[in-house]
Amino acid sequence: MGLAEVVAVLMVVAVCALLMAGYPVALTLAGVSLAFAVLGHFASVMDIALLGALPTRIFGVMTNEVLLAIPLFIFMGVMLERSRIAEELLETMGRLFGSWRGGLGISVAIVGALLAAAKGVVGATTVTMGLITLPTMLRYGYDPRLAAGTVAATSTLAQIMPPATVLVVLGDQLNNSYQAAQLASGIFAPSSLSVGDLFAGAIVPALTLVALYIVYLIVVALVRPEAAPAIPADPDAPRGFKLARRVAEAMVAPVLLIVAVLGSILAGLATPTESAAVGAFGALALTARKLEPTRAWPVTLGLVAIVAALVLHGFVDVRLNRAAGGVGDQIALAVALALVAVTAIGAIVAVRIVWRHGILAEVTTRTTQITAMIFLILIGATLFSLVFRGLGGDEMVHRETPG
Repeated sequence: MGLAEVVAVLMVVAVCALLMAGYPVALTLAGVSLAFAVLGHFASVMDIALLGALPTRIFGVMTNEVLLAIPLFIFMGVMLERSRIAEELLETMGRLFGSWRGGLGISVAIVGALLAAAKGVVGATTVTMGLITLPTMLRYGYDPRLAAGTVAATSTLAQIMPPATVLVVLGDQLNNSYQAAQLASGIFAPSSLSVGDLFAGAIVPALTLVALYIVYLIVVALVRPEAAPAIPADPDAPRGFKLARRVAEAMVAPVLLIVAVLGSILAGLATPTESAAVGAFGALALTARKLEPTRAWPVTLGLVAIVAALVLHGFVDVRLNRAAGGVGDQIALAVALALVAVTAIGAIVAVRIVWRHGILAEVTTRTTQITAMIFLILIGATLFSLVFRGLGGDEMVHRETPG
């Protein structure tokens, strides 16, 4: 192992040590990379002029169309968090399963899965679940370890449950690596690995995790009933048909949003970025309808119009820049433009409603903060990979070990 490779290994060790010490990920990656770039230059194992490629790499990150889905998914998650849809969902699901031993924990697992699929942001889901569910579980006598573990496990489902922002980042990086590997193997017409492929592959593992969590809670409730007691019956709580109606009303909003976002991706009707825009509009519209249900009828029409536009796109190619078609295509294009106009009007009305209630400014501020943090991490990772390659680390990783 040469001196350059020793420096590369020390850089990795330094990053791991500083991360374990609690330093921010983005600043650790960038700071350690710069420090070892200077060290490698003075040790004559790396040309510091290689850092001249950093602006081009940063520009590539900022103009990546796939990564544009990240702020849109974050906006969707934060908007749903501010709309308090999660609280209503948990309350109704708790009443549905609360009379069972471990029923509240099962409700938390189901709500966590729905919120993870509707938000796609771990931070938003964790804060919501932690503030709402943990005090409730402790108040009804749940074992603190079981309650904290249930909340922690279900809150972090947003890491794997589509549309997770982590999968968006991984999808872009894995696609580049997959195509590079094919080119290195002599395949000069490489196939791509899309974010939609990752979403489709992550659904079954995510649902399996939810099922295992529920099975574990049931087993704990049977083996240790005192750790997961039933919720005392509330005589004033709705029952029967009224309870079923409350549950349906609470679930319809997040379920429809999940179907619109994931369904459009998996059915091939929209790219992840386009579906993220649909999700952002859907969250905005649902919040507006919740705040002012009597004045939000244009928002409801906008929701119907955007779903109709997606369905129409599934049957007819309505792109504006394609070659002119027949009369049927022209009619479909006119209908699509009308649906877009209705959606735009609904979006304007929704923005006005959410702005009047002071929610839009909070959501956009929080979205900007989270997005900036994620992209700063990506830039730090780009600098780290550039310096690591300059020190010959990639060659060391790919080198075959003597047999």
